[in-house]
Amino acid sequence: MAPHFEHKKLKKYQFLIQTGQPVDCEFWIINGLIKSYAVDEKDSEHILQFAMEDYWVSDYYAFQHQIPATIFVDCIEDSEFFCLSLESREILCQKIPAMANFFRIKSNYGFIGLQQRILSLLIQTAEERYDALLFKQSICNRVVYVS
Repeated sequence: MAPHFEHKKLKKYQFLIQTGQPVDCEFWIINGLIKSYAVDEKDSEHILQFAMEDYWVSDYYAFQHQIPATIFVDCIEDSEFFCLSLESREILCQKIPAMANFFRIKSNYGFIGLQQRILSLLIQTAEERYDALLFKQSICNRVVYVS
């Protein structure tokens, strides 16, 4: 599987994806903190997702349809990724049925995350959303030792 993934490191404030550019990969975050967002005509940012260690991130609409990006994805802190192209993902799914199942499950969790994000915007305060993000990040940064 390793030949299908490209390793990438970016510094804080560098972009993985910018609107209008091709979206060649989806990104699995090894470490770091990422945000995906849209910018309206008044230059206001509308955050879609904060993504951290073990999350996947991309402009999935543009990635799947191989069209220019419609959102920005950039690093909030120095970050490290594995990049997977659409072609490589399809090859892995064809050759390894367990990978097709993995991506199906990953997509389901992505839909769940999106639903939770929308609900949080509708029913939580900004402070409650921020506290939830800090809690998620603290869970991701824990190291579990098994003896």
